[in-house]
Amino acid sequence: MDQNNQSFRLGDEQRLDWLRLIRSQNVGPRTFRALINHYGGARSALAALPSLARRGGADAPMKICSQAEAEREMAAANKLGVDFVALGETAYPARLQMIDDAPPLIAVRGHTVVLTQPMVAVVGSRNAREPD
Repeated sequence: MDQNNQSFRLGDEQRLDWLRLIRSQNVGPRTFRALINHYGGARSALAALPSLARRGGADAPMKICSQAEAEREMAAANKLGVDFVALGETAYPARLQMIDDAPPLIAVRGHTVVLTQPMVAVVGSRNAREPD
């Protein structure tokens, strides 16, 4: 997962593995990145999760996102016109990629090419009120 090389594209099976890994219990963006870097890919990291959990002292089996669960999520997203863009792919927003805990996958609806264009963000208050 070389963040400086934005020329790779995940295959469908790899994207599904990435989704399974990030949807698994106790796997956030930083852990995801560490697992990918250590095991060389999401499929190998998924296979290692049960033993890692046992070595870490887990009392119960770790909840790993199943192939079927990930396929259902992908199918539901697809029905809505949503694509999953992976960290490091060309369409992944460069500024988002710069943060330490950038999400490994983002769900995008619409034209992914706009994600590579200059952007402006507007941040507002959730509890807006009129001035006193």
